[in-house]
Amino acid sequence: MTQHPGINPPPFNTIISDIIDNNIILNESYCYPRGGGQQGDTGTIRKNDLQTELLETMPGESIIHPVVSTQGFEIGDEVICTINHERRNKNTTMHTVQHIVSAIANDMFLAETVGNQISEEYTRIDLLFPDRDKFNSEDLQQAVNDIIKSNKDVKIHKWDRERILNHEQMRHTKFMDRIPNTVTELRVVEIMDVDLCPCGGTHVDNTSNLYEMNITNVKSKGAGKLRISYSLNNH
Repeated sequence: MTQHPGINPPPFNTIISDIIDNNIILNESYCYPRGGGQQGDTGTIRKNDLQTELLETMPGESIIHPVVSTQGFEIGDEVICTINHERRNKNTTMHTVQHIVSAIANDMFLAETVGNQISEEYTRIDLLFPDRDKFNSEDLQQAVNDIIKSNKDVKIHKWDRERILNHEQMRHTKFMDRIPNTVTELRVVEIMDVDLCPCGGTHVDNTSNLYEMNITNVKSKGAGKLRISYSLNNH
């Protein structure tokens, strides 16, 4: 298995490679660390009858697994890590819908996504418009929900920089100059006929696994910028 599914991830076996304070480093991990506006996974880490709560997974040179207690755990131990399904599934569906919202806002209003914050209950996206007076929240919501209902496949690719930068349909590549040149391949997420962009977040494999979205708030964030907040109908 080279990649965990975006929703309902199964438990995985791995080995503790280091323990630093109340942080466990695993030899191999399928936990998503906080980043890109998305929350990190939570869950449990278990060895035989000993179990500790996994707090929010964090990024680092190696993925950091903060736990309530490391007592009884040692480097070299084989453990089972179980990811909190409810949290992962909500974040995954929210993140996939964010791709659709950003893509459709770009197509309809030439708006550029300049920030986002994803949570289990709601998501907010900051959009920069050439003319924000043309924005219509009802039109955006309808267009996004039409795509959610259209059973679009979501594919994950590993592409090299040249292919990404030269692809005429690729979105959101401005950040790539901040990624070291030693990283030769990047993960690209494709929602068929809707969106194509580099992204390290978790996603569903088909839009049939999503829920309709409701725009709950539109707020001005300065010249040409709006903050769009939405929830999903599974909340």
